[in-house]
Amino acid sequence: MRIAVVGGGISGLVAAYRLRQRLGDSVDIVVLEQSGRVGGVLHTRELAGEPVDLGAEAFVGRRPEVIELMGELGLADQLVRPAGKRPLIWAQGSAHPLPGRTLMGIPSDAESLRGLVDDATLDRVATEAQRPLHWEPGSDVDVQTLVGDRFGRQVVERSVDPLLGGVYAGISASIGVRAALPTLAAALDDGAASLTEAVGAAMPAPSSAPVFGGLRDGYGALLAALAQASGARFVTTTAATRIARGPHGWVVDPVGAVEGVVIATPAPVTARLLHYVAPEAARLAAGIELSSSALVAMALPRDTALPDNSGILVATGEPLRAKAFTLSSRKWPHLAERDVALVRASFGRLGDDKPLSWTDDDLIAAAVADLSTVTGIPITPIEAVVQRWPGGLPQYAPGHTERIAALESAVAPLDGIAVAGAYLHGVGVPACVASGTAAAARVATAYIASTQR
Repeated sequence: MRIAVVGGGISGLVAAYRLRQRLGDSVDIVVLEQSGRVGGVLHTRELAGEPVDLGAEAFVGRRPEVIELMGELGLADQLVRPAGKRPLIWAQGSAHPLPGRTLMGIPSDAESLRGLVDDATLDRVATEAQRPLHWEPGSDVDVQTLVGDRFGRQVVERSVDPLLGGVYAGISASIGVRAALPTLAAALDDGAASLTEAVGAAMPAPSSAPVFGGLRDGYGALLAALAQASGARFVTTTAATRIARGPHGWVVDPVGAVEGVVIATPAPVTARLLHYVAPEAARLAAGIELSSSALVAMALPRDTALPDNSGILVATGEPLRAKAFTLSSRKWPHLAERDVALVRASFGRLGDDKPLSWTDDDLIAAAVADLSTVTGIPITPIEAVVQRWPGGLPQYAPGHTERIAALESAVAPLDGIAVAGAYLHGVGVPACVASGTAAAARVATAYIASTQR
């Protein structure tokens, strides 16, 4: 008996591992991956002789999925926590502290923005609660429209966009409130009289628990452990070209007949694979946009006088090419112990994928020049590596939650097929782990039922 997992990113690897747990050693699990390696946008490479993540480098530590998975795989000792330093925002040609008491950059009061925005904007934020708010429960709108209308353009460009850009590689105009900020949407649905009130209600309760976690040796350690524990056969540099109904199950080209399929591919690929077996689901998946980005990781002399902050986020409209810098050696205590200072520079947002066409040398030169500008010091890398992520992150546009509910409903009648991935219920690694786990459970249940008929 054979089950196919199409897509070898984190969602697919987790699905393969969970299928093995549920179904035992008798099932042949085949993972098809069109690239030459597994992991998707999680990728660990060597820089200055030691591992560095060139995709995601952290996960939300207040969600349990990744930490529990690390424990299952014997990787509990790999868990690391950031130093607790806060990032800066580069706006109007200077660095500012990241405002406190915000929800993804949306302020709960005006004072936290002082110095980042002008006095007129501060007054607009301070008096927002005095203006009537019109919100239809259950509705959705892009974050830019909501925040711009209530707090003004400067709040959008200098506080919200930099944070959303780091999560989605997009801007607030491309991200819906309901999918990206569900607690804020819930507060508005519950009748908050102002955006200020809604943000206050939506913010998480104060906690001393670390917000983020990471892996000491990078995500590569997790990917390798998952691949081994899954006991799957990995077929790389091979794309699935078709999924069709067979006489006793499903057919996945080029694998052949299978009892079940987890489709753990980006939304456009999922749309192509579902075209004939679930055309409505395919249409919905095809409507999800993807953003592209590039990353330059640099090893600098250890004594480089970088700011004592976790990173530097760049406001929209600044004359810089990079959109953000992670000061990795400041952010992570375990990286601070290395013989070099590590910095990551990010490029590209939705609608602006020009950096992906630049040469490696051009990207590195832009990273060096922009980092020198925002730090005010000369930057001389010892070594640098470039990673491009074409179509790396899905955009959670207004109406995304309804779109995904309809997509999953359209797939539901296909017994033995499940979808997984970052375009469904969250782009973070914990959400992808949950997605792969849920898909595996659906396919395993169908498989077990079929063997008992």
